Amino acid sequence: MRQSPAVAPERRIAVTLEQCWHRVPGGTATSILRMVDAITRLGDAPELVGVSARHRRPPAPAFVPVIPVRALPLPRLALYEAWHRLRRPHVERATGPVDVIHATAWAMPPHSVPIVATIHDLAHLVEPRWFTRRGLSFFDRALELVRTDADLILCPSQATIDSCVEHGLEPARLRLVPWGVDPPNPVAVTDVGEVRRRYGLTRPFILWVGTTEPRKNLGGLVDAFRLIEKRRADLDLDLVLVGPKGWNEDLEFLIGAERSRVKVVGFVPDADLARLYAEASVFCYPSHFEGFGLPVLEAMAHGAPVVTSRGSSTEEVSQGAAVLVDAGSPESIAEGIERVVTDTALAAELSSAGRLRAAEFTWDRTARLVVAAYAEVAP
Repeated sequence: MRQSPAVAPERRIAVTLEQCWHRVPGGTATSILRMVDAITRLGDAPELVGVSARHRRPPAPAFVPVIPVRALPLPRLALYEAWHRLRRPHVERATGPVDVIHATAWAMPPHSVPIVATIHDLAHLVEPRWFTRRGLSFFDRALELVRTDADLILCPSQATIDSCVEHGLEPARLRLVPWGVDPPNPVAVTDVGEVRRRYGLTRPFILWVGTTEPRKNLGGLVDAFRLIEKRRADLDLDLVLVGPKGWNEDLEFLIGAERSRVKVVGFVPDADLARLYAEASVFCYPSHFEGFGLPVLEAMAHGAPVVTSRGSSTEEVSQGAAVLVDAGSPESIAEGIERVVTDTALAAELSSAGRLRAAEFTWDRTARLVVAAYAEVAP
């Protein structure tokens, strides 16, 4: 029998959802929106109400929350400054009374009731050059407020928990709450053909999915692709890059003369993404640093053989179901890709192992762990 969550349905939780309006909502918004959706599908879920800054328009269709969102009277930058420097306005000004505030990204509201904060990663402390000066200042202040005001801190991976402990956050406040993945729907051959035509894909391809930013290591991946082209032209591969443009990365410069074989397709709908995962010869995600690495989990769920970074959260997520490479070495990345695309038995083994590993991660489990955290701070 399905267990009921620990929080009674009369509990009311304010969830920050401002990231849905960001120019690049990215994996942060995607994971939180799926978490919210999963909580609403629990049998005795608490009431969730979103909170955001003032906006003239709704977010992009792919990032519209399933719960009502109440806006505070300030635009985003003013709200972030007011929250982080003045510690006002309280979220209750928009939401009405709540029992818990869930700060789902780096914007930290005032502590009017218990706060559960999600830390996706501490990448800005690992390598500041990956971020803008304004971003670094914002993240530093947010982390200071998490230290002082968060009653519990949720992390999507043990790697993020370890990073938090390394940077002085008390282990007693940290909880492991991995993200999930939706069970894939069967992909028809005709659907794959349609998607291939839509994006101009006529050859076998290496797939990458994410937001274009320095820590994703697209430069290393493109350099690895160049090595493969030089020594294994017989493989006749394309490199397909899926996802929005982010920051501090000149993708055109990175691609250079390879633009005829590197397909930059940008954001794609979920249905098309599922078909691309299913059709990829290999999914390669050699990121320098991740808090979790949701695309790796999604690729495994759809049966794509995975190549990803050694010594990272994506190694933790894949746990034996991927070929591991040195993210700092294009040679290592190229060798990992070549191993998969030239060894059909290995590719099949990775595909099967990846599906089994991905099945361990459900959004239902994520939702129950989050609701348990709400109950812990507001019993």
